[in-house]
Amino acid sequence: MKEEKKAAKKKVVKKSTVTLESILDLNASNIWDLDEYAIAEAWEKERETEDFSISEPKLLNTIRLAFEVVHYNPEDERDVAKYENGGWAKVTHCQEEKGCVAIRRKAIERITDLSYENIRHISTAMLLELINRNFGGGWDSIALAIRDIIESGFEISTTQLPASRIHAPGGTLEKKVAQGFDVLEIPKGTWVEAIFAKKKDPVEKIRMDMPEREYDEDGNLIPLRDEPEDGEEVDDDSLDNDDTYFSSLTPEADVKDLEEEGLSIEDVEESEED
Repeated sequence: MKEEKKAAKKKVVKKSTVTLESILDLNASNIWDLDEYAIAEAWEKERETEDFSISEPKLLNTIRLAFEVVHYNPEDERDVAKYENGGWAKVTHCQEEKGCVAIRRKAIERITDLSYENIRHISTAMLLELINRNFGGGWDSIALAIRDIIESGFEISTTQLPASRIHAPGGTLEKKVAQGFDVLEIPKGTWVEAIFAKKKDPVEKIRMDMPEREYDEDGNLIPLRDEPEDGEEVDDDSLDNDDTYFSSLTPEADVKDLEEEGLSIEDVEESEED
């Protein structure tokens, strides 16, 4: 019975809430509101258009934010069979000799599936459900790295109270709920830990001209040009080449040190003459 429920759950597909007029409109914001079939349909409409090959790598990088992306050989029957079921949608490279790509939304079933990219695209109820599945250990049982991800998208606070007082009128729980927080109660013996969560308001991002990260066909990050590759020696600039280091040793700094010791420049000059 459990296996049937699990299989049924996998068949559930997130319905698209955004319509793409063009696959070229795909970006890091609307990717989260699209399903794999809507993306595949928009892709196939335009893959034969002129200059689509220029946009293809960028589009695949955008898709990777929310979807699994797998390259496979359409001539290999065993390879094709892997992506016939399981919620995969298939698209063809603009150059057909490069094969096909299968895409499927990344599952968020465990707290370890959370990332800085997807944390702002889940509901508070889903977050608390993931925390509750984490062996019931409460907030402190979550790894610091995961807590940092969660707190980048949600306001979080916790309290522990005796079970007899947790729902006291006018108490912390009642006040937090009134402020718009959702709450998860985790029993701990005769006490209860309450975890309060509320989604943070979107913050306007400062646009910076950063180099776009690229991936190879296996989904591995390609190092930027200024990043050393494996086995490549890195030039370590010493202080001899650091003008800022020596320019910080100014005469004014020497005078200040002398004055703090109760001496003046004149005292030093006289001692040198002697």
